[in-house]
Amino acid sequence: MAVANPSTQPLGRTLSLQAVRVLLLLVFAFPIVFMFVSSFKPDAQIFADLTSWRAFAPVGDISLDNYRGVFDRVPAGRMLMNSVGISTITVVLGIFINSLAAFALSRMQWRGQRVVLTGIIATLIVPFETFALPLVWWVNKLPWLEVQGFSLVLTDGWLDTYQVQVLPFVANAFSIFLFYQYFSSIPKELDEAARVDGASWFGIYRRIIMPLSGPAVATVAILTFLPAWNSYLWPLMVVQSEEYRPVMVGIQYFFQLNVAWGQVMAYASMITVPVLALFLAFQRAFIGSIASAGVKG
Repeated sequence: MAVANPSTQPLGRTLSLQAVRVLLLLVFAFPIVFMFVSSFKPDAQIFADLTSWRAFAPVGDISLDNYRGVFDRVPAGRMLMNSVGISTITVVLGIFINSLAAFALSRMQWRGQRVVLTGIIATLIVPFETFALPLVWWVNKLPWLEVQGFSLVLTDGWLDTYQVQVLPFVANAFSIFLFYQYFSSIPKELDEAARVDGASWFGIYRRIIMPLSGPAVATVAILTFLPAWNSYLWPLMVVQSEEYRPVMVGIQYFFQLNVAWGQVMAYASMITVPVLALFLAFQRAFIGSIASAGVKG
């Protein structure tokens, strides 16, 4: 009677999984590789290489002319700085506001708690396009303090400003729910022990809950950064001045006259790198948070 080798099946399964992962990596990486490689080629060579493997290889007439052309055609530096600032502030405020709301919903006991949580979750089914126009009307009526000379002046309307691209998107139902799920998995005995020692609710939030919620914070940071960085429709509706526009609006500059596809690829590469860098920096925490939310939720 033949005895099966116990290590054969696990090894074969491991190789199969690795092969599937490599295949998926190639499928998802090909567009990014093509975009990045094409950003160094002139338009004529991009189209000439489309039918061969050369489309994915940095061969031929390689130069930085497309990147120089981007800055000649679009105020790319200003737009990049705007998007970095808008996205960073949205992420920081979003983590603070949404985690506070989730802390109140998951750790404290008060009347109507379930109703509020249900209402917050219900907003997830409402698409942004349905309330975009009413939101434009509201932000055009809201006051804002501005510094003019040496005095503060109360002005009407947020249109054509930085705050109109940040404040409407700080509170996020999905971020609140994700924090809620993660906070609920932390033993409440820690709260009771801290309360006995005289800690306030905010002290528990700051010193106990948040330090234990690194994966959730990283996940919310990524999920908040991506829509803020990729925002296109909303800036088109509320921002008219070039000095306030984010990077995604800059895409339309390349399609107004003669389309230079090499410059399009160069600009797309420039605005994709920050997103990839952010995900690679927080991927372990992101995957850990999603896995824990799925198991404990």
